[in-house]
Amino acid sequence: MNTVHRALARLRKVFAAHPPVPVPPPDPSRPQHNVFEAAAAYVTASVEDDEDRLDEASGWVAPDALVFGINELACRAVIALARERDEPVETVARGLLGLPGAEQSRPV
Repeated sequence: MNTVHRALARLRKVFAAHPPVPVPPPDPSRPQHNVFEAAAAYVTASVEDDEDRLDEASGWVAPDALVFGINELACRAVIALARERDEPVETVARGLLGLPGAEQSRPV
């Protein structure tokens, strides 16, 4: 039996031992939010120090999805700011975080 067949056999055993967990249908009375809506609401609430809205937005999507959305928002914001300032992205990112060497970064 070659390596691929052995790997597939192991995967079959794992999946047979751990069947997928059924996912309940979405609650129609609860509005559905996407990861980017959750990230925007969460970051806005954080800036405004609004604990209630932070809690609400963090419940809209899974925690790892929220982290992904916040990361995507940060990337897009730094890129937009770098373009607006006509500076390298690294310079803007390091400057926003107060890191040394921001002015020594390479151009975009």
